Amino acid sequence: MADDLETICMELIVHAGEARAYAYRAADLAAAGDFAGAASALAAADTEIAAAHGRHKAALALDGAGGLGPVSLLLAHAEDQMMTACSERGLIEYIVGLHRRLAEKDAG
Repeated sequence: MADDLETICMELIVHAGEARAYAYRAADLAAAGDFAGAASALAAADTEIAAAHGRHKAALALDGAGGLGPVSLLLAHAEDQMMTACSERGLIEYIVGLHRRLAEKDAG
């Protein structure tokens, strides 16, 4: 992977976006009663979040080496996307659990 700031930011944004998409897919699957599919989608979201964190770590390493330069709007946007994906993933895991409990209540 290239380690110039613009590439790092774009990769971070892509991974964060994929994580959000998988998380929302998990919510949709849970609403439809597919809890195994929801768990799989959350696991895929976790993989993308880990990749985003990896790119963030690359930005931190670049900064530590003195190569970051002035903070850019692109970097701020990339970090915002990553943190939003992390927050939404956590909230959606809670929503999946609510759907599961409602389904169990309806079945019981």
